[in-house]
Amino acid sequence: MEATYTPRLRKQYKDEVVPALMKKFNYKTVMQAPRLEKICLNQGVKGSVADKRLIDDAVAEMTLVTGQKAVPTLSKKDISNFKLRKHMPIGCRVTLRGTKMYEFLDRFIAVTLPRVRDFKGVNDKSFDGRGNYTMGITEQIIFPEINIDKVNNISGMDITFVTSANTNEEAYELLKELGIPFKNIKKETEEN
Repeated sequence: MEATYTPRLRKQYKDEVVPALMKKFNYKTVMQAPRLEKICLNQGVKGSVADKRLIDDAVAEMTLVTGQKAVPTLSKKDISNFKLRKHMPIGCRVTLRGTKMYEFLDRFIAVTLPRVRDFKGVNDKSFDGRGNYTMGITEQIIFPEINIDKVNNISGMDITFVTSANTNEEAYELLKELGIPFKNIKKETEEN
């Protein structure tokens, strides 16, 4: 019988993160511990109305970064000031679940975030009140999968971590235990 592949972060979640969360929040069962459900990446493409190739490039880049086919996002209504018609492609998105989600998160924490210029940690103020966390990236070239020489225009993207946590505190602890390097505001103010 063949051994099945388990991502490193999924194993870490089961062996280390769940016991830590159970101890901190006094959960009675393992099923009460919050878990990461999906990661959504969304990229708006500036100038896509004039040049349709920009959407194809963005979809190809996001597919490279995530390892899963990205889909173009379409406009919902006509806006004459922007020369925008209904159902025109204006960006791209991809939703990761399961093994691909854990693989992306592992690469994101270990390889991509350290490539950010002047990186001091991820802002911990972007929780939505329901246990989800959204962060913005200003340049897509921080991903090692993207060849900088072949990039036509630099654009950012939003990454949303959707968790099963009920509060921001639970989601913060879950993501911190998984390895996302949050800024420590208290330490920064004490040092200054």
